[in-house]
Amino acid sequence: MSRKIAILGGTGPLGSGLALRWVRAGETVIIGSRDAERAQTCAGQILERVRSAAPLLGLEHPYPLTGADNASAVGSADVVVLAVPFEGHASLLKKLKPVFKTNTILIDATVPLAASVGGRATRTLGVWQGCAAQQAAELAPQGVAVAAAFHVIVCADDPRARQVAAELAERIPGVRAIDGGNLENARIVEHITALLITLNIKHRAHTAGLRITGLPIAKPESS
Repeated sequence: MSRKIAILGGTGPLGSGLALRWVRAGETVIIGSRDAERAQTCAGQILERVRSAAPLLGLEHPYPLTGADNASAVGSADVVVLAVPFEGHASLLKKLKPVFKTNTILIDATVPLAASVGGRATRTLGVWQGCAAQQAAELAPQGVAVAAAFHVIVCADDPRARQVAAELAERIPGVRAIDGGNLENARIVEHITALLITLNIKHRAHTAGLRITGLPIAKPESS
């Protein structure tokens, strides 16, 4: 499937990590940033990593990766991934609302950590809509479907958004998409990030994670 993926916050650790893996998988990616030059620089650095590993990975396809300001990235994308600090979540969506294309899929990977407002990374902020993903759904323009993903589990009210998020998750080696039900369940999933940060700090680790067991190997339903 040919699609353009804009990653807002693409110059950060999460955004650039997703971009690297999706470009390796053959997806077309646009790094979005407030500063177009910074986005282009980041895209160039990611391309260097992809090219250096290409012989080992057996990659032969072109590497469709570019950088642009956030508005330009969103305006040309079919899928938009939010990977920004929560402090700028609402203001960014409000600013970009006019440039979303109808039928765009918006995938929110944001976590409302208290660290975004000077608090602890082991705590989350209260969001009056319920969670960051529900806030995104409220602020996104009509015709844009929202899914919460890339925390642990995929949550969405819209079947198409759920399916696209699952497909992109499974383009990443070693990642399995698990259907977590409706978007309201993202409020539970988002809190898991703070728990994992706590475990890493308490046990002086860096890779604490969760494993979901006992489920059949199947993609989330598309309808």
